Amino acid sequence: MSATRAAGTETTAEAVIAVEPRPAPGAMPPRRPLVARAAAELVGTAALVAVVVGSGIQATELTQDVGLQLLANSIATVFGLGVLIVLLGPVSGAHFNPAVTLAEWWTARRGGAGVTAGEAAVYVPAQIAGAIAGAVLADAMFGEPLVKWSTHDRSAGHLLLGEVVATAGLILLIFGLARTDSLRFAPVAVASYIGAAYWFTSSTSFANPAVTIGRAFTDTFAGIAPGSVPGFIVAQLAGGVVGLALVALIFMQGRAGSAQPAG
Repeated sequence: MSATRAAGTETTAEAVIAVEPRPAPGAMPPRRPLVARAAAELVGTAALVAVVVGSGIQATELTQDVGLQLLANSIATVFGLGVLIVLLGPVSGAHFNPAVTLAEWWTARRGGAGVTAGEAAVYVPAQIAGAIAGAVLADAMFGEPLVKWSTHDRSAGHLLLGEVVATAGLILLIFGLARTDSLRFAPVAVASYIGAAYWFTSSTSFANPAVTIGRAFTDTFAGIAPGSVPGFIVAQLAGGVVGLALVALIFMQGRAGSAQPAG
């Protein structure tokens, strides 16, 4: 091929590239219909609770060692949550958690990216319904009563503190990833955090009001007594506030410095 033809080919290629439309930097992909996003939140939360409750039942049937039961439960949750975020994150954001949804609404209330109040009002009921359905499904798979209120009391103050810490850390992680343009790491990072929080928090890290409600419907390893649910939810919402405060403090936007005169 002659140099002239080669140069002409390169010029043509450059022209094609120049005229091809490119997304604006930071542009978000088109949003899915709200019904699709709500379905993703319902199904995702149901699957998450089914993993948590089902693996807890399985663990108690395989061993009487509470440590091994918790290990099996936490490992299953880590893998299940990571897969669900990868699968459904592109559809709804994979919140599966009213605390995350409300935190996103709060940060987006002035026109930024995130759910609107109306969308949050659809997400949260979908998450709660999904959590209940997931607990019932897990009980059905293991031949347990479909609905049997848990008798596992979790009302002690140190457990509530554990929920504040667990939820604050979760919100800090998710919104910190968003502030640093690192959300591509969310499936691994969020699942890893929840797996770790199973062990370093006294409450075994529910960190999720919808999941808390769902787990009240099963009197198994992962259950929580209905009387303990309000305290957990209040602690989780308080943790969400703490998490957002930490995000604002740690990832605050700096002001561009004024130009310095050349010396």
